[in-house]
Amino acid sequence: MRQRRWIELFSDYDCEIRYHPGKANVVVDALSRKEVVRPKRVRALNMILQSSIKDRILAAQKEAVDEFAVLQKGLDEMIE
Repeated sequence: MRQRRWIELFSDYDCEIRYHPGKANVVVDALSRKEVVRPKRVRALNMILQSSIKDRILAAQKEAVDEFAVLQKGLDEMIE
């Protein structure tokens, strides 16, 4: 859509658009860039979770739910 608008705008004027490939341009544009494919590095990560971590997560989640319930109850009381 953006290109179509520019073409319509330039069609009203007597002008010529010329494309110069990469080395002729001071700043390389998107059409003349060469795609550089870099190899991806992958590292394996092994983790062993201790059973106490799961319990701590569950306790923190329960605490957050309880705090939300208290706030919700307070809001309900304020509305009434």
